[in-house]
Amino acid sequence: MVPVTTLYHLTERHDWAEAQAAGSYQRSTRGVSLAEQGFIHCSLRHQVPGIADALYAGVAEVVLLVIDGDLVPAPIRYEAPEPGAEEYPHIYGPLPLDAVTAAIPLDRDAAGTLLLP
Repeated sequence: MVPVTTLYHLTERHDWAEAQAAGSYQRSTRGVSLAEQGFIHCSLRHQVPGIADALYAGVAEVVLLVIDGDLVPAPIRYEAPEPGAEEYPHIYGPLPLDAVTAAIPLDRDAAGTLLLP
């Protein structure tokens, strides 16, 4: 797969606030740290709705991070969760705050589905 410069990552608002205070983002995914997993799970634009449904259903305060991959110093690898599955981008190191071009708080519709921009 050809790398795409813009990556996306969903996170809980309190995890994003902690990252801003610490100076870098170091969560892999919901409830898992970068240190525990070894990489930060990211998505391409078309993959975000599936991740939102799978991992953030019912989570009250979700933020969508928009990441400029060109500003990430750590390696970015595109990997499939299982053979034959679609590849997802993974950042193998901390995410510097200046690589995050937008942090968008997400709302939910009447049915509780996250409203993605």
